[in-house]
Amino acid sequence: MIDQTRVQAFQQSLADEHRLRLYAVLDGASIANLPTLLAAQQLPNVCLMPGELEPVLAQAAPYLVQLPAQSPFAGLFLTQGLGNHWGILVTAAAGLRTLRMHFRSLLSVWGPDGQPLYFRYYDPRVLRVYLPTCNAEELGTLFGPVTAYYAADESGEALLRFAVGATGLGQQPLNLARPVAA
Repeated sequence: MIDQTRVQAFQQSLADEHRLRLYAVLDGASIANLPTLLAAQQLPNVCLMPGELEPVLAQAAPYLVQLPAQSPFAGLFLTQGLGNHWGILVTAAAGLRTLRMHFRSLLSVWGPDGQPLYFRYYDPRVLRVYLPTCNAEELGTLFGPVTAYYAADESGEALLRFAVGATGLGQQPLNLARPVAA
């Protein structure tokens, strides 16, 4: 079970990173009525799918959302979204427009047969498995303006922080679970 005190400490640590902004890439296929929820939260957001979308596709599309670290929605994501594959968190110094262009560029990849495939990098189950397999060039492409990616671990009670350093990809677990009484 997620511990509210640990969630608040994590949110505070993100808020203390003055030069970085917190974003979420949310999966509309995993969050019921995501566009309506985002409108109610009044958070800056943009759909990552280009063009005018049919309503059904707009509901299931991925959205990039700028989150104040201490916002109620950031807390909701950390307490309810981790185990339910709501998406990933990202820190970056870049603005919403720059990140939108970056994340849109990652939506399609080419399969072995040369056909385009939809890449659901914003699903934490995909990102946490894919990132460790990347070479330096692939990491450069995936990170671009991103400082760090945060994806739920398999338990849904911890975040895995991924960042690129001098020695390559680093991975750090951040436990958000309530401590077990001895």
